[in-house]
Formats: sequence, C-alpha cells, structure tokens
Amino acid sequence: MREGYRKELKATKAEVVDIGRLVIEMTRDAVTSLVEGDVDLAERVIAGDEAIDARCLALEERTIEMIATQFPVARDLRLLYSLAHISMHMERMGDLGVNIAKAARRTAERRGPRTLYDLIRAQGNLVHRVLEAMLEAFEQNDLELAYKLKEMDEPIDHLFKQFFRELSRLQEEEDIEWASQMVLASRYLERIADHAVDIAERLVYMVTGAFEAFDGLAEGQESPGA
Repeated sequence: MREGYRKELKATKAEVVDIGRLVIEMTRDAVTSLVEGDVDLAERVIAGDEAIDARCLALEERTIEMIATQFPVARDLRLLYSLAHISMHMERMGDLGVNIAKAARRTAERRGPRTLYDLIRAQGNLVHRVLEAMLEAFEQNDLELAYKLKEMDEPIDHLFKQFFRELSRLQEEEDIEWASQMVLASRYLERIADHAVDIAERLVYMVTGAFEAFDGLAEGQESPGA
C-alpha cells in the first residue's frame, strides 16, 4: 500500500511539471500572438486555458484526497500542500496568458510603434527564461536555482517601467488607446514572473520546512546554502 502511495506522490508532482510546461507554452504563444498580431494563435491560447484550469482543479482534489486517506506527515505533508499551492499559482499564470492573448485580439487591427513590440518581445523572452528556471528548480528540488529567480525577475520589472517612458512619447489619441493594451500586457508578463518567484519560495519551504520571503533578502546577501 505504501509503495502505491509513493508512486502517487511522484505522479502528482509530475502532473504539476506537465501543467507548468503547458503554462510556459501558453505564455510564449500569447506573446507571439500579440507581437505578430496573430488572432488565430490568440484564440488557441484562450481556448487552451480551460484544460489548464481543469487539470489544476483535479490536482487540488487529488492532493486533498491523499491527505485525507494517507495521513501524510512532515515532508510528505509539506509536499502535498505545496503541490496544491503551486498549481494554484500556475492556474493564475494561465489566466494572465489568456489576458495577453485577449490584448492581442483587441490590438490586431491597429499596429503601433515598433519600440513597444520590441519591449514586449524582450520581456517575454525574459519571462520565458524565468519560467524555465522555475520549472527546472521545482522538478530537481534545486534550491540554488530557486534562489536565483528573484534576481532573474528584476530586469522584467525594469522593462515594465520602461513602457511608461515610451508611452509618454506617443501623441495621437489612437496610439494611446493601443498602447494601453500593450502596457497591460507588459503588466501581465510581470505578474507571471512574480508568480514564478512565489513558486520558488514555496519550493524552498517544501524542501527545507522553513518559509523565506525572497523580498526579505538584502542586496548582496547570500541565501542559506548558496
């Protein structure tokens, strides 16, 4: 019976990894649809969110059932609670990807300055790196990589702020309406990366049993075990 329980724990974590891969693909496609004005791709991103939502809900129910029937303690209990917590973040990341795709749908017929498209593409590339690192850290229980996510997130925040400087250069009212959708998309990308950092925090707790807010690390301070 316990052997089956261990297999179920492993399969549940593998399901979170699979959901994470879907979220990465969705985010990449959402950014592409926005930058290239690809409405068909945007619609596929929007349609794909339902499957992610369903899998996240099923995973949450699965963890609740395991807690209720297997009576896990210590590390296993932390693992199950953390898997449910992480899947919640992934579900929200998927929702933000959908929001970007909806922005692509709204702006497809109005092409704006190349500068903002370039910023979105650059930000999307950075977010993709953060998500890949987050998933690798989670899959491998790599605490060193998890601690690096906060540092990797900072350039994404800087690019979001740069949008406002570019926005101030626009003069025509129509351009500002278009740019507002782009700024929102940039904000959604920033939030996706923030969720990835939150997942990294939860990974540290899952492995060590100690919760540490990454925002609390002083500049230049090394995390434990680094």
